[in-house]
Formats: sequence, structure tokens, C-alpha cells
Amino acid sequence: MAEPSTPTEIVAAFMKAMERKDYDAGVVYVSDDCHYENMPMGVAKGPAGVRAVLEPFFAPIVENDFQVLRQAADGPIVFIERLDRHKLPDRWVELPVTGVYEVRDGKIVFWREYFDIATLYRAWPELQQAT
Repeated sequence: MAEPSTPTEIVAAFMKAMERKDYDAGVVYVSDDCHYENMPMGVAKGPAGVRAVLEPFFAPIVENDFQVLRQAADGPIVFIERLDRHKLPDRWVELPVTGVYEVRDGKIVFWREYFDIATLYRAWPELQQAT
């Protein structure tokens, strides 16, 4: 299989790696100066920052299922509307998310996620208690 080369392919490869919680494979697509912003939660920088946010969040999750509902790209910019499904030991948690990515020189340099934190907390109240 060919290495991803277009912004859409790079974002898809990154998201597939994150879906299976393969952080090492995913962060290779993240630039050292990447700006990652989870709108309700704050900003992280670079591969280590992305991993520091996602790895603890995904820790209790048995399986992820990221369903792409709509996608558009304009040059280096990729928009993805998704339904992120997270399987906990006793249930699935579903979260509608929209992600905006910018890719330069084969790396994600900007990533912003939009979602409703209240939707997440209603479906996963243990998460709110932990924060």
C-alpha cells in the first residue's frame, strides 16, 4: 500500500491510527509545531501534546469507531464531520465531532475539534467526575 501523500490521505491515516489507539503510528503525521485544539478543553502542541491528550482519554476505551459522515478538502485544509463511537466495558458512547486539519509537507500542522462537552458528559458521566 502506498504511503499517504494528499492532505486527505494523511488525515485519514492519522485518524485510522488513533482509532486503533496506535499512537506511535499516528503521531508520525503530526508536525513538531502542530497546534491541536479541543475547543471545549484547551490547546496542545506537537506530537507529544497530541499524545498527552488522547492517550489518557482513550485509556478506558475498549474500541473506537470513527465514522466519517462528511468530508471536504480545499488544498491543505481538510474538514471532517464524524460520529466518534467509543466502546467502554459496559456501553458505547457516541459523540458528534467536526475536525478541521491543515497539512503542510506531509504533516498535520493544525487540528481543531468541535464538539459539545455536555453531550460527552451525559453519555459518559464518569469522565466528568474524573476531571
